[in-house]
Amino acid sequence: MRSRVILIVQFTLTLSLLAMLSNVAFGDDTHERTQVGRNITVGPNEEVSEVTCFGCSIRIRGHVDGDVTTFGGSVLLEENAEVGGDVTSFGGSVRLDGAVKVDGDLSVFGGRIHRDSASTVSGDVSNFGGGFWVVLIFGLPLAMLGAFIALVVWLIRVVMRPRVPLTA
Repeated sequence: MRSRVILIVQFTLTLSLLAMLSNVAFGDDTHERTQVGRNITVGPNEEVSEVTCFGCSIRIRGHVDGDVTTFGGSVLLEENAEVGGDVTSFGGSVRLDGAVKVDGDLSVFGGRIHRDSASTVSGDVSNFGGGFWVVLIFGLPLAMLGAFIALVVWLIRVVMRPRVPLTA
């Protein structure tokens, strides 16, 4: 019985890990840049389709066809940089230097926007500054994950608990 529970837990964790990595492992667009913990730089003559960064910052001097997104990092768009989609930063700031062009929306949660007067944003500009948004965006999912892990541990303990027969 105990080995069956361990096997089920291992299978569930492996399946969850594969599901999380499937987008990165099986992505068919080689021009996307996704990093965890390492900064991303798009050079002046480069063209990239999407840029996503977890726990790091993004620096763009060239052209991004799609969206630019950071979680726990900042975005710096330097002179003549172009973004064809949205620019979003969760827990970091966005800086637009010079004649930067953003065709989509600019959204910052828990950070600041530093925008040069020569920059152009075609969509909406939203800034939800302050620590409340960071706690809401990052803290709530982490609390829910902790509750899920506690539920799994409790279920395993219930299944593994020895059965004591009732005597009358």
